[in-house]
Amino acid sequence: MEWGTISAASIIGILFSLIVSIGLPITLGIIVYKKIHAKISACFIGAGIFVVFALILEQIMHAIVLAINPAFQNYMILFGLYAALAAALFEETGRLVAMKFFMKKSLDKGDALMYGVGHGGVEAILLVGLTYVNNLIISIMINTGGIQLAMSQMEPALQEATYQQLQALWQTPAYHFYMAGVERLSAIVLQICLSVLVYKCVKTGQKKFLAGAFLLHFIVDFVTVITAGFGLPIWAVEIEVVVIVVIVVWGVARIYRKD
Repeated sequence: MEWGTISAASIIGILFSLIVSIGLPITLGIIVYKKIHAKISACFIGAGIFVVFALILEQIMHAIVLAINPAFQNYMILFGLYAALAAALFEETGRLVAMKFFMKKSLDKGDALMYGVGHGGVEAILLVGLTYVNNLIISIMINTGGIQLAMSQMEPALQEATYQQLQALWQTPAYHFYMAGVERLSAIVLQICLSVLVYKCVKTGQKKFLAGAFLLHFIVDFVTVITAGFGLPIWAVEIEVVVIVVIVVWGVARIYRKD
């Protein structure tokens, strides 16, 4: 086995994505709590709704759909449409349920922001943050020789399987590690904006805000899946997502200020 080393640029990228995925949600939660006096409970409700609706209910549906037709994911455009629709349906429905039934009595726009922090924050922590904690620890162990020493006690077959998994850390271009942080930054901001739109729907009864949240969620997810699926470089995919999210922020900020 020829062990490589993890470059300083890659380790900095891992740290960057780790800070964004874990540090940013915590920082935003503190800022929203102190500056806007939003309720901490809204953050935990947002986190819980994401886990139930996106990580449990949505995944159950995916498992059923793919069990019925395993080849479905090979049809890129159809699968992209399905995946984007499912994500928008479950997450926006979860947002609506939370604000209509669990938060309605004391719901204000500050709580909508806090809900978005919880929803987007737990998504970032669970999907990227924990993985990048592991990546950082393993990278340091590889560079110091600790992982090689630990693996010397394993069976040869397990050593080979572990090596095949770990070599991605030194073979992956350094900039890829930064992209995870950029993607989570966009996602957290988007989740906050979508929460404001659903809040407006609940407070005013105007379904156009809920429809807007659903449509924006669908567009971002569909564009991401399709462009990545057709081989667009990861940096280009993230740039287009950032552009879309900036436009969304501009529009939602105007709605927020008018509330």
